[in-house]
Amino acid sequence: MIKLGLTGSIGMGKSTVATMFAEEGIPVFDADAAVHRLQGPDGALVVPIEAAFPGTTAEGAVDRSALRARVIGDAEAFARLEAIVHPVVAEERNAFLVVNADAPLVVLDIPLLFEAGGWDKVDKIVVVSAPHAVQRERVLGRPGMTEERFQTILDKQLPDTEKRARADFVIATDGPFEDTRAQVRAVIACLLPSAGG
Repeated sequence: MIKLGLTGSIGMGKSTVATMFAEEGIPVFDADAAVHRLQGPDGALVVPIEAAFPGTTAEGAVDRSALRARVIGDAEAFARLEAIVHPVVAEERNAFLVVNADAPLVVLDIPLLFEAGGWDKVDKIVVVSAPHAVQRERVLGRPGMTEERFQTILDKQLPDTEKRARADFVIATDGPFEDTRAQVRAVIACLLPSAGG
């Protein structure tokens, strides 16, 4: 099995690229989706997060806005949160790998692959990238997003130029969808020559 790490900064189109890999028949583990589910109603992270950050859950789920407000700008609180979340997500990822043990290629969609130290758990890395102006337009078009929040998120992420420098493959997402899909297929064909392409 080849474990392909998929990452990219906010607004770069990583989720779209992950969907394209899945549409090509490649199993995809979505770390963000796992976190949302684990913080959702009766999720495994609800009780430990409430214990560490009282008042950040409601109706059996994590109130993501309240939790964000509690940890934003507080490095110690953010580190405590990561220490709760990361081991549980790692268990989910390991279960995914067991279920897909016969797959020749899997994608591990991990937004903070470099920042959280996950690059050493994958065989190859794809970085999804777009020019800063495109990224900015996409992110600021999201509901509730502000310049300040965008900058806070960027400050926590490795710069795009550094991510691209450390990648085995870079997929550009500032063109038509079909161009992006062609790049996805090219990565698959490079890693799995028997897939054709």
